Amino acid sequence: MTDNVWRLIRSGLRSPADNMAIDEAMLIAHSEGKAPPTVRFYGWNPATLSIGYFQKAEDEIDLAEVQRQGIGFVRRPTGGRAVLHDRELTYSMIVSEEYPDMPTTVNEAYRVLSEGLVQGFRRLDLRAEMVNLGMPEEKAKYTSTAGSAACFDSPSWYELVVEGRKIAGSAQTRSRGVILQHGSILLEMDVDQLFSLLRFSSDRIKERLKTSFHTKAVAIGDICRGMGRQPVTYEEAEAAFREGIAEGLGIRLEEGELTEYERELAAQLSAEKYGSDEWNLRR
Repeated sequence: MTDNVWRLIRSGLRSPADNMAIDEAMLIAHSEGKAPPTVRFYGWNPATLSIGYFQKAEDEIDLAEVQRQGIGFVRRPTGGRAVLHDRELTYSMIVSEEYPDMPTTVNEAYRVLSEGLVQGFRRLDLRAEMVNLGMPEEKAKYTSTAGSAACFDSPSWYELVVEGRKIAGSAQTRSRGVILQHGSILLEMDVDQLFSLLRFSSDRIKERLKTSFHTKAVAIGDICRGMGRQPVTYEEAEAAFREGIAEGLGIRLEEGELTEYERELAAQLSAEKYGSDEWNLRR
């Protein structure tokens, strides 16, 4: 990938509606030539359950339990399944489909963009690799026998695997000639809480899927404790992935801010789209 300068946005903790609105606002601005390719790091306040664009919220999510626990809720513009965003570093990447050396297919573009994540994990002294799930023996290792509504149970064609387990859930969409890829880099993970927010046809199936999930997905904190190391902080993760993404994509990241246009557009999208039941519950 040719050398280029991308903007880095560090948003800190934002509401669920604001987070999705900012990602879309950056995509629109980039499509109109009003903003450069961008990497954004952010977190969530409150902890939030996000669902994929195609999920049926009322069928798959226990919305009453989400509300009872004080968990935020939002539908992403990207596909994939439910993710509980809490103790994590979330990233998004915005780049034109016409960017030099960017593959035209979704899976290959995912592989290229995720190379920066691989390098980020390696900077944390963790063994990371992209696994090609086109190979049957690899697919069998990282795919559950039965699906659940949880995102980490729904592998991409290429899977990012760290110390032998899935550790980052990413999703991608394309609109207006621009790629938006965003995902969760889990510092800690509460599997019991995640599964308490999802609907299952029976308790037996719920427990079976939860057990399967535990064997295949893991957070950085779990890996570090297993190696006798201190868990990684948000700040350490952000620094590692800032360097890793720059190396993996062959780019230079320059810290910047959202433009006034992006801020106004994000505020509108947050209020009218991502903060509305019409969008979040529409399927």
